[in-house]
Amino acid sequence: MGNFHVAYAPKSLIQRLSVSVSESLLESISVESIPNEALANLDLTDFSLSLPDPNDEGLAEGQFLAEVDLAWQVCDRFDLQTDIWRGRILRTVRDREKANGEGRGTGFLKWLQEREISKSQAYSWIQLANSADTLMADGQLDADDIRQFSKRAFLETAQASSEVQQLIVDAARNGEKITRREVRQLSDEWTSMSSDHLPDDLKEKIAAHTIPTRYVAPLVREIDKLPEAYQTPLKQAIADASDLDNIKLVTADAQRLTKYLTNTSQVQAIANRSVNIDHALEEALRLGCLKLASDLVSQASQLEQAIAKLYGIWKRVSTSADQLYVESGASTPNLLDLLNSLDSLASQNVTVQIGNDQSGRTIRLQITEEDQ
Repeated sequence: MGNFHVAYAPKSLIQRLSVSVSESLLESISVESIPNEALANLDLTDFSLSLPDPNDEGLAEGQFLAEVDLAWQVCDRFDLQTDIWRGRILRTVRDREKANGEGRGTGFLKWLQEREISKSQAYSWIQLANSADTLMADGQLDADDIRQFSKRAFLETAQASSEVQQLIVDAARNGEKITRREVRQLSDEWTSMSSDHLPDDLKEKIAAHTIPTRYVAPLVREIDKLPEAYQTPLKQAIADASDLDNIKLVTADAQRLTKYLTNTSQVQAIANRSVNIDHALEEALRLGCLKLASDLVSQASQLEQAIAKLYGIWKRVSTSADQLYVESGASTPNLLDLLNSLDSLASQNVTVQIGNDQSGRTIRLQITEEDQ
């Protein structure tokens, strides 16, 4: 295979270059057709990209960036194709063990360890291969279409809804290069235009590109998270004023509502008192204190979790100190000094100094255990 050089080129040439790399390396070569000695002697250094000279002052900045971006796109598409095949290989190894092994996955894990592949990375590749095969099996994509995607764009496409996938596939079939930006833009457009939460006049503004979908889609997603009773006032607020500033304000309110409802259901102190969180929310809204109330329950949830974690650590410290004290004695005076120095942390009265001696403060906590 001859050297592959990339220089500044128009879009049509970029497409031809990307296709030639994929075809020559990933599709026209069958593993069974390659002798072992030929595979061992395969010279991957023969593949090269011609990069611009970073010290060339005569090269315009736009042309320099275009050349670098072109080389990056080739690598990105190269990565996607090879990672899909890595996933298929790993899936084959895993499925072989399922069929013939003991079913515990030890053989597959050993295979990964021998190649220094983490389990999470392996399943990430397998998921990528599954996504590619699903899209191709459904007839949505073929090998030529996959070449249009960057690696990250393909991953996001695989995770998108079926409607968004179809929009992206149609764009790829038309020869458009699909990047993460295109995927997100199409996803935002579909989310916004298909939503029942938005008034018609706002959708008209979206269609006319006077309101960017990157501001509207987050609003729709936040409203979707809320129970219907909480959606109504937000939808009314958008109907009253569909300008960009109001969209941002309503989105922020929707996020705070979600945080408030999520955290109030998790805080045990609230659950133990049977607080009417809906009425409390109404009162906070009347006072204009939604943000403050949302932050309060969020911090309360974090505090409860921190206390539970603190108790677990303190219990382990206390147990270890007790066990070590039993093993120590008159022959271990330094070990006893160590235990005595840690008594302020291992005892039920925990004392911690925050800051230095002059400007710091001492925090004292008493830990008592009560059986339910």
